Amino acid sequence: MLVIQAARQPRKRRAPARIGLAVAGGGLIGGMYELGALRAIEEAIEGVDMNALDVYVGVSSGAFLAAGLANRLSTAEMCRIFLTGDSHEARFRPEVFARPAMFEYLRRAAHVPRMLFDWFGAIAKNPFDLNVSDTLMRFGSLLPTGLFDNQAIEDFLRGVFTSGGRSNDFRELERKLYVIAVELDSGKAVRFGAEGYDDVPISLAIEASAALPGLYPPVKIGGKYYVDGALQRTLHASVALDEGADIVIGINPLVPFDATRAQSNGHDAPDSLVEGGLPAILSQTFRTMLQSRMQASLSKYARHYDGADIVLFEPNADDMRMFFSNVFSYSNREEVAEHAYRSTLADLRARRAELEPVLARHDLAFRAAIMDDEARGLRDGLVDKPARKTPSTSRLRRALDELDELVVPKPATARAKAARPSRSARQQK
Repeated sequence: MLVIQAARQPRKRRAPARIGLAVAGGGLIGGMYELGALRAIEEAIEGVDMNALDVYVGVSSGAFLAAGLANRLSTAEMCRIFLTGDSHEARFRPEVFARPAMFEYLRRAAHVPRMLFDWFGAIAKNPFDLNVSDTLMRFGSLLPTGLFDNQAIEDFLRGVFTSGGRSNDFRELERKLYVIAVELDSGKAVRFGAEGYDDVPISLAIEASAALPGLYPPVKIGGKYYVDGALQRTLHASVALDEGADIVIGINPLVPFDATRAQSNGHDAPDSLVEGGLPAILSQTFRTMLQSRMQASLSKYARHYDGADIVLFEPNADDMRMFFSNVFSYSNREEVAEHAYRSTLADLRARRAELEPVLARHDLAFRAAIMDDEARGLRDGLVDKPARKTPSTSRLRRALDELDELVVPKPATARAKAARPSRSARQQK
């Protein structure tokens, strides 16, 4: 489903236009959907270089994709890392997302003897004042704050962002990157990468942004605890709009399911999600909450950022594959990414006439060869695998890229240069 919110009062044309990207969360499968959509958008739209946008905003699983793009990790290379497994850049092991948080279990278990002693003492003093709810609250503190350990995730991300000429430091990036998390004890959203929060390693910020309560423990940074950034808002596109983006491309992989619509479109959908039990009910509830906030945010953007265009990509409401896929499963990752790739291209073709004038305002246009090839799949653009790079060749490639941008600025890279000095210039200060 493609949502086009065109600017009500388009700004006076400026060249080059500023392009922002906002990527929401959605677990492992949501991230794979977003990767397929990103790949389709980049191939289909001339002028959209996913590694040379002006501002990147990422939440939860979307934070790694945004950070990778801002760090010169191409959509093709991320497909090789997460989908085909034949990347020279990194080797991803999905089991790192499901390691039990043993330290957290042991830390909580250490309090059991003292808790039992206090409980029996309270019963001895007031044997007729036993309250079940109070007892549950008392022993509830013994439960771990997360089932799985997220330290291995941070380790993997740190390895990716400290190799291949990339950086794990927000301040060293050529483009603006924001990773959104929520401070647990205040409920406020924090923009890692903003002034005052840009000294936090990117990998640690992403770990915090992806710390979904109940699954992963809160992440401690600077004496405070942080959890999943989606708890505040779904997309946080306002962060890119605050940076002056003329057009924001947004991707949200989680939408509520419409069983009636699915049946009317010929899908073998259940009569009611009740048939799926508690998991289906919880999933629909969570998705409905996210969608409600998304719609409220879009309404706000229309009022407060009426000079900017927003193009939002989401699954269709009758998309059974996305609803009934386990968002934490990794086994069908390539199928989901391929589905997202083809669905995104189909949405672009269906809304082509409506979207063309919006893109034209920002010197963007469709690539006819991609748009007209309805048989095209995700792997078609991954044929030419780059040669293995050494640390020296990676540094040389990055230096040559920066030199190329200085000598012959391209539209997309010129946007970034106009907004931010080069890394070498910052290092001389």
